[in-house]
Amino acid sequence: MSLKRGATLVAPAIRSFQHCRCASRTSVQQRWLSASSKTPSEPPRPQEAPAQKNYAYAQVAIGIAVLGALTYNFLRDPIQAEIPVQNAATLAEVDEVTKKRTPISRHSPMRLRMEKLVQEHQNKIVFALEQIDGKKFIKDEWSRKQGGGGISCVLQDGNVFEKAGVNTSIVYGELSRPAIEKMRADHKSFVGADVDKLNFFAAGISLVIHPSNPMAPTVHLNYRYFETSDPRDPVNATGQAKQNWWFGGGADLTPSYLFEDDAKHFHKTLKNFCDKHDKDYYRLYKNWADKYFRIPHRNESRGIGGIFFDDLDANSAPSAKNPQEELFQFCASGLESFLPSYLPIIKKRKDMPFTPQQKEWQQLRRGRYVEFNLCYDRGTSFGLRTPGARVESILMSLPLTARWEYAHAIAGTGVEPIVDEDELDATHQKERELLEVLRTPREWV
Repeated sequence: MSLKRGATLVAPAIRSFQHCRCASRTSVQQRWLSASSKTPSEPPRPQEAPAQKNYAYAQVAIGIAVLGALTYNFLRDPIQAEIPVQNAATLAEVDEVTKKRTPISRHSPMRLRMEKLVQEHQNKIVFALEQIDGKKFIKDEWSRKQGGGGISCVLQDGNVFEKAGVNTSIVYGELSRPAIEKMRADHKSFVGADVDKLNFFAAGISLVIHPSNPMAPTVHLNYRYFETSDPRDPVNATGQAKQNWWFGGGADLTPSYLFEDDAKHFHKTLKNFCDKHDKDYYRLYKNWADKYFRIPHRNESRGIGGIFFDDLDANSAPSAKNPQEELFQFCASGLESFLPSYLPIIKKRKDMPFTPQQKEWQQLRRGRYVEFNLCYDRGTSFGLRTPGARVESILMSLPLTARWEYAHAIAGTGVEPIVDEDELDATHQKERELLEVLRTPREWV
């Protein structure tokens, strides 16, 4: 029942009540005037008492009738009052308040700890690369309507780096039903089997460096954390609902010309940090990288690998007392190992002499880098499918320049060489050496 209708039903009862009340008052006044017109010696007759008594009865009776009518109609047709409903706070809003009120510590939500970790290492890495190049990175901060944002640090046409990008992103979003089903294929315990959408959070750092000198290798790094919010507990306030989370990441080297000392140093640095957490990690994640960075249509790898892992959750560290903490510390160690793994290599190769033909070969190898990233890379694919994605930051990984040459004598796929084999061996020995490793990955440590 609407408020207007309720008022309509009550109005007649109120008018009746007012009429009785006026009649009672008139009766009392008339009797009082009649009594006051008599002589003082004659005492007034107390005849107002019956009228007052009747007036009180009338009040009670009318009140009962009105309340009864209202109760009956309210139960039969409840009032549809237009009361504004306040929206519940989003996970992004809760996290923003938390960051302002309390310092991030070991006891903070993993979301906020990962955000702090990647931003700290972004600053460290950018500073170190600026010292080598002599040119400053452009810092581009951005935000998302759905929550979160990121910082893209990019250097182009530098003194050492043709293009270098160190990006962090903090993303709050929503998974559609198809996306939920895709993730359930890798996570059997994934919540949301009976929901149409899920909120998610993702934080990560992604780095790609393309040096100008073809003797200096391209390097890539990525560490990330992902979690979803159970629909019964969207902001994880009670801690009662099951939560999905996992880590991913790794680092890999992509040279245009192979220097075995560089390959060994890079892989040894990775192995050292892996061994601090688990002696099997390097072997497992090195093999994973060799498979992941494969370009099937070329039958070769993008580079000489490194380590790669994804979807690491509680099942990935069954012996750990706190699997989430163990995997977080593993990612932190990986980030700490980056500068020691790459800086000695770039310092040694950045000023080496090279020929125009060697520069062309570098451009051909960068073409392979583009092919892998646009066709097979998970991060690129997920980023471009995310509503409100920041495309410029996602495609930061692509080189500034690249080259595709039809039926190249060495790099062509599925074609016969168009030059004499003896001449080919003499002029492309170093290029052939690299391709042998790319087609058959080696153990470097």
